[in-house]
Parts: sequence; C-alpha cells; structure tokens
Amino acid sequence: MTSHVRNQLMEGRASLPRVGSVVQLETQHPAYAVLDHAGSPVESVTPYLRDLALNDNSPATSRSYANDLLRWFRFLWLLNVTWDKATEGEVAVMVGWLRTAPNPQRRRTRPNAPQPGSVNPRTGKRYLKAGYAPATINHALTVVASFYDFHRHLGNGPLMNPVPVSEARRRALAHRSPAEAMPAFRRSRLRQRVPATEPRAVPDAMWDEFFAAMNHDRDRAAVLLYVSSGARASELLGVTPADVDWPAQIVHVVSKGTKLREPIPVSPQALVVLAAYLDAMGMPAPHDPIFRTRRGPDKPLTYWAMRRVIQRANDRLGTNWSLHDLRHTAAERMANDPNLTLVEVRAILRHVDLATTGRYLHARVEDLFDALQAHYQRPRLQPTIAPGYDPDDFKAVFGG
Repeated sequence: MTSHVRNQLMEGRASLPRVGSVVQLETQHPAYAVLDHAGSPVESVTPYLRDLALNDNSPATSRSYANDLLRWFRFLWLLNVTWDKATEGEVAVMVGWLRTAPNPQRRRTRPNAPQPGSVNPRTGKRYLKAGYAPATINHALTVVASFYDFHRHLGNGPLMNPVPVSEARRRALAHRSPAEAMPAFRRSRLRQRVPATEPRAVPDAMWDEFFAAMNHDRDRAAVLLYVSSGARASELLGVTPADVDWPAQIVHVVSKGTKLREPIPVSPQALVVLAAYLDAMGMPAPHDPIFRTRRGPDKPLTYWAMRRVIQRANDRLGTNWSLHDLRHTAAERMANDPNLTLVEVRAILRHVDLATTGRYLHARVEDLFDALQAHYQRPRLQPTIAPGYDPDDFKAVFGG
C-alpha cells in the first residue's frame, strides 16, 4: 500500500492532505511555528526556526522556510515516516510530486483566462505554468537540507542528510567572489535545471499606454517611482514622508538584502505626480508609508494590492506585465544609456554581482527592428567606374 501511495504521489495522481498549519507567534525567536494535525507545534521544527531567526534572517524568510517544512512533514505524515528516519526515497517522492502536481496559486477561475504556459501575443511574455517552477523545487530541497544539517550539528536525526548534495558545487562556490564569473559544476541529484531567462522590460512603444491605464495619481506616482529608481516593490511601498528628499530628488529605501536605509535617485516627473497625490489625500504621519489604500479603513498599501493595480491594467490592455517588470524596465534603460557606466547602474540598482547588471546590457528588440527597417529601405548601392577607366575595357575583362 505504501509503495502504491508513493508512486501515486510521485506521478502527481494523489493529492497531498492539507493537514497542519503555519502560525505566527508573539515571540521573535521564532516568529512562526509549524503545527501538526492536532494543533501542536512540531517539536523538531521549532528549534530550527528559532536558530534561523537568531542568525539574523528576516521574518519573511522564517515564514517561507516554515511553509516548506510543513509541506515536507505532510509527506512524512502521509507515508508514515518519522522525520529522523527519512531517506532520499522520501525526498524523491516530494520532488516527483512538485514536478507533476498543479500549483494551487496558479489556479485560474475565469473561463476566458489564458492557458498556463501560453505566450501573451502583445508582450511576448509566457504566462506561468500550472505546476511548481524548478526554482521553487530547488528552494524546497534547500530548506529540507538545511533542516537536517541543523539537527546533524546537534547530533540528532539521520547520520546522512536525505537531500543529495553536490560536492563539486560546494568546492566551486566555496571562495567565489561576486566579481568572478559563475563557475561550471554538475547539479546534485534531484536538483532541477533552472532555465536562464532574459529580463523582460516594458518597451518604450508600450510604456505610454501602460502609464495611461493608471487611473489615479497614487498609481501613476508609484509606477513612475518604480521605473525611474529601479526600487524593488516592497522597498518602495515602505517609503515614508521622512524618506523623501524633495530638493535632492532622492528617496530613501530600506534595502531588501542589507536592511540598510539607502538613497536612490528618482525622476522629477515622479516627484511632481507624487506631490499631486499627497496634496489630494493629505500627508501621512512622518513615519507612516505614503502609499495608502483608497477604499475602506486608511492603511498602508500592500504588495498584493499594488500587484492588483498592475493586473487591472493588464486586463484593460490585454498584456501580462508584472510589478517586477518595472524594475527590469528601469535597469534596461539605465544599462543602455551611454551616459551611465555599468558600475554606476550597479550602484543604483544595488546589485551584489556586476554580472547581474550586465544582463540588461543588450540591444532591445524595438531598436533592432528600427535598424532593420532602415536597412531594408536604404537604396541599393550601384557599382560605378572610377574616372579614367574605359567602360568597354571593364566589360571585356569582367563581363557585361
């Protein structure tokens, strides 16, 4: 029976029971806990999440890791395997299920919704597939491996980590500098191949209609700040009145990676629209976010609410731009500006690796199209004979 369940799970033909939950705690170390089907904390997970928080990881990381561990324990509970007896076989079941099962977050309820994995004819961007992305599967493997490494350090659990590791990868990345190119190495077993994709930016020809689809100064100010500064979505939504330096045309954001308050330049147009929005709604308290909800109780605009703003614009335009595409747009515009060096663009975008910034340094499709159109319309060059040569002699030698 267990073998049958394993095969069904691995082929995505069996659903994973949604037992247990992740709850937020009143404490900070840890900020979250994983509960079993009876509502009791999973004892082996709590010290791991506490250690994660004590190592200066953000609450969002703790929540993400807790959700991945909840999924792992759901497999163990269904297969009737205790966590300290897990082997690579159980990890393979999890990977097989993630490769084949539909992702509930990708479920579409509208009958006319685009097919998962299809390409939008206007933007050329592919819609997300119905299942779990390779990067999501690799992240789940990283979380489970880290969980068992923690318990091995304490002398608990199995002697060998059930998640396969690549020693070649460890050696290649052991002392790598961010300025160095990524060395080649073999993936470990069960790790998925993540395809290298080019960042997609909103072309200049489509930017005007996208901006026109914003029907409120709040939304217009937000997209202009995004596309002129290259700030990440969560960073900009946390900006307060005290963070805006109007004369210097600078906005201070708390960087996602370093958690430091850093200045980023923004365009004068973005500040003009932002001023109009704040003048209409009123200036919030100095340390409250400036982007607020428009309906219901007054509260800060969340990432999901801002994402919904972009989705409404997509519905009107028949496009599938994402909130992160605005950062890609800013990066591509800056990287291809001859007046900015790649090092300067890297500093503005706050990239750790210069190679990440270099991904945006390429010829844009619309620029290639314009250049080719000029090439096609350019008159064909006609050969001429230099003065002093007899045309009849040329015909005799080279033919008429």
